[in-house]
Amino acid sequence: MRGWLLALLLAPGLLLAGQARAGDACPALAQRQADPVVAVRVAAVACAEHLRWNRPFIDEHGRLASLVAYEAESNGLQDGSAPWRRVAFYWQSSGLLAAMAFRAGASDCGYAALSLSYPGLGCRAFVVDNPWSAAFISWVMQRAGVPAFRSSASHFDYVRAARLDPAGSPYRFVAPESAPIEQGDLLCYVRAGLVHGTEGLARLLDGRGGGLPMHCDVIVATEAGRAYAVGGNVQQAVTMRLLDLNAQGRLWGLPRRLAGDTACSPDAADACNFNRQDWAVLLKLKPQEELARLGPVEPPAALPNPPVAPETPTCCVQCVLGADVPRCPVSGPPPATPPETVPLQGAG
Repeated sequence: MRGWLLALLLAPGLLLAGQARAGDACPALAQRQADPVVAVRVAAVACAEHLRWNRPFIDEHGRLASLVAYEAESNGLQDGSAPWRRVAFYWQSSGLLAAMAFRAGASDCGYAALSLSYPGLGCRAFVVDNPWSAAFISWVMQRAGVPAFRSSASHFDYVRAARLDPAGSPYRFVAPESAPIEQGDLLCYVRAGLVHGTEGLARLLDGRGGGLPMHCDVIVATEAGRAYAVGGNVQQAVTMRLLDLNAQGRLWGLPRRLAGDTACSPDAADACNFNRQDWAVLLKLKPQEELARLGPVEPPAALPNPPVAPETPTCCVQCVLGADVPRCPVSGPPPATPPETVPLQGAG
């Protein structure tokens, strides 16, 4: 066989070997939450939560896998805690719970997020009824110490800040495929069909339009032609999304939801793809030196976590009715036996 023909036949195999996929970077990244670089800390915090939720993911073909814990459940996280209590903690710790006080069950979450013995039935309903993906992003940004990030229960607010206040925001507003994807970036889509694409979103923002349902994922890593993004409330969990990149590190073949698309159904399985969304904006995290002009970039002080569910049932002293927690036994030595009564001499 001629040399050139043999090379041609072997070339596809060589190409595939050169494109071998790297593994998930999150297990190693999760240990770097005190890294001096802001972008690394953002990725590390998001990764640690993804591990806590047992690493569910959507692959590059839009297929959901490994989802074992859902937001409403009473157990199932890696540390044994309840998913709904963890979501309540995102709300409470990010400082956004007060702004949601008008929603049923919100006031219950202030206790349920920090106390395993508090039943928190109203909070559990609040978690289920209210989208929490923006609360998750805000919590990640606060935990990572991103300067000047404007926490909000709505993604639209910090997307708007990046567009209308580019000097004061830690992020720049760009089209999703116009720049390389990097660690710490936010990739966002519009939920409602009111606007489509970057131009539609930009027109709404520039016209000072208010309010739009959106969702953003944190880019935690880019490895070997793939971007890894983590988001909260993605199929009711903290879920990773895998997206393809080209040789320049830009999104490649990004599935887009367009007006008039065929709806996903058993009769149209080809239209079913959890990555097909109205991707409208890539928020680019500014370089470290630019972030330093907005505020401190050093790792923040260690922040508290809620208590972890113990392996054995706890007990309570001041028990809450309906908490289904056993009462603790009385501690200390048993009470002394009263002495016998001795009759006095000469009495009678």
